[in-house]
Amino acid sequence: MVSYNRLAGQRSPYLRQHATNPVDWYPWCEEALALARQLDRPIFLSIGYAACHWCHVMEHECFENPQIAALLNANFVSIKVDREERPDLDALYMTALHLLTREGGGWPLSVFLTPQLTPFYAGTYFPPDDRYAPHRPAFPRLLQAIIQAWQSRRTEIEQLGQQVITALQQMQSAADTPPVLLSESILRDAARAFQRAFDPVYGGFGAAPKFPHAVELSLLLRLSLRFRESALLAMVCQTLTAMARGGIYDQLGGGFARYSVDARWLVPHFEKMLYDNALLASTYTEAALLTGDPFLEEIARSTLDYVCRDLAVPAGLFCSSEDADSEGEEGKFYLWTPKEMEQILGRELAEFACRVWGVTAAGNFEGKNILHRQGSDAEDAERLGIPLEEFRQKLAEARNRLFQARQQRVRPDRDDKIITAWNAWAIAALARAAVAWNIPEYLMRACHAADQLLRYARDSQGRLLRLAQLPGDNAPPPPLGFLEDYAALIDALITLYEASGQLSYLQSAVELARSMLQRFAEAHGGGFYFVASDQEPLPARLREQHDGATPSGSALAITALLRLSHLLQDVELARKAEDALRTYATLMQQQPLAAGQFLIALDWYLGPVDQVAVIGRRSDSATARALDMIRQAFRPRQVLAIHDPDAGPPPHLLPWLAGKVACQDTVTVYRCREFQCQSPLIGPERVEQAFRQEPLASPS
Repeated sequence: MVSYNRLAGQRSPYLRQHATNPVDWYPWCEEALALARQLDRPIFLSIGYAACHWCHVMEHECFENPQIAALLNANFVSIKVDREERPDLDALYMTALHLLTREGGGWPLSVFLTPQLTPFYAGTYFPPDDRYAPHRPAFPRLLQAIIQAWQSRRTEIEQLGQQVITALQQMQSAADTPPVLLSESILRDAARAFQRAFDPVYGGFGAAPKFPHAVELSLLLRLSLRFRESALLAMVCQTLTAMARGGIYDQLGGGFARYSVDARWLVPHFEKMLYDNALLASTYTEAALLTGDPFLEEIARSTLDYVCRDLAVPAGLFCSSEDADSEGEEGKFYLWTPKEMEQILGRELAEFACRVWGVTAAGNFEGKNILHRQGSDAEDAERLGIPLEEFRQKLAEARNRLFQARQQRVRPDRDDKIITAWNAWAIAALARAAVAWNIPEYLMRACHAADQLLRYARDSQGRLLRLAQLPGDNAPPPPLGFLEDYAALIDALITLYEASGQLSYLQSAVELARSMLQRFAEAHGGGFYFVASDQEPLPARLREQHDGATPSGSALAITALLRLSHLLQDVELARKAEDALRTYATLMQQQPLAAGQFLIALDWYLGPVDQVAVIGRRSDSATARALDMIRQAFRPRQVLAIHDPDAGPPPHLLPWLAGKVACQDTVTVYRCREFQCQSPLIGPERVEQAFRQEPLASPS
């Protein structure tokens, strides 16, 4: 009979995966913390996530081992945490790992704490034996050493833990550095830093492992426009194209894996994350609008189609990720052999497909093949000696048949957590693509997801939750939302208002912004904290600083406040955004590669920002034509207000619409910049003349 520990009823699939371990796991809860104090035992804190390959490895090797479990159960209070559910704990103790080891981190994160939650030893993956000694000791030997130290060197351990907490607290105040002027020079220096880090051969930044860096690529699109530097645009286009041709991109089903283990984007770490795909879809959409490149549009749309098909839940929201493994093997769902392809496609089409996607008998990953492209459709058609139209027809047939066959395989597990911030990024990406290419289904999905999030990811007091709690959900209540949840959703709701014209989304954004400022902003200083003032206190309250795998919550908050301040003409919001941006000026200046979203906010702050008001009947085709022209170009520093005069006077929420009317009974557009308004543009033809933007072709 299978026995279950305390993780069996948890909301997180990652925690439930450990429910049958012989380790007497607790979730992070007051019961566990009180037990550690009562028994005077150290806490073993293990942090990971469902799509983490090495988390699974350590579970199988260590946490399913009865001898190791006995050591843990007799001497520690063991706590398992899902980093996606509790990013505050992950951020705090990952920073502690950096202080303790002076090395980079990763997952699983393994931390030993005193009962007062001060960390005194930390690492990542530990094997069950000494195969990687001396740098990575065997886990049982490590446990014995910590047990002995706890018994014989207790004072030393407690002093070390307190030193770490003191250092963490000092790091937060260290951000209060002498003021740095918020100027274009910071953006220019950032552009040079990205050029130095750029890989001119394969695109992207740095060496292997190589991550997509969606936010940084979006920043470079903005800088290419600001400084009229084609070289910056070329870097973005080379990177986006190389990723979309590589194995990091699912050539059959769309969507991107977490990162590439090599420099050329060929071999991915196969898990697919909602946040990567949402952020990348937005970046591809922006690049497609700026360049007019249909390939970039195709990748943006196929990525969103993947999200809507494979990550959607029945409530209209989106789950967190798909695992790297299936049937116990990394990447098995995505790999092919020539024989498999011939069985599905027949000899002639299989030969074609193998040549297009680089499938060989030797394989490129453990004897099998990750599908990837060597060139564009035109280049591959020429290489194969096939007319382009015929090439595309054969490619579509092969892709469809292989995709349908792959659907019969055992799929990777999904992490079905519905994370507020990640869903917000998906909503924003869908809204952007919907208006970029007139795709009503995307806008419908974005609106429905936003409605559901506002309904199911708030508590009775209106505060955001980290996770949506759907009807019939009997798991423990999710934690309150963190700064990134508020900031991402505010920003998404602004984008959704500009895409749909529904004022309720803007009203919700304003309400959330007021709550965010009240609960997360520093009382003295311009920055933001990771956790709210009314959330569970931890040994150190971290400020949200540099970008990580996702954009910084502080940077997102500043960006959203800047957008709102221009839409609402709210001087107080603008002042708060400016004060916060100044707090992070030194970070932008000294570490631009870790400050992409802050630099996007700085680009907003420096302006110029266009305020565009469209006054016209929703039912009028002329209004639709005008809106299409305004939306279907890349204008990163623009706010858009929409009003139907048949609905009555303009809303008080948008005071700058007062007095603006539809002239000559047709759509009229008002465009203002730097407190100066141009003459009204009356009729769609005038709007098209004023807003026409020729695509900026990326340099070859």
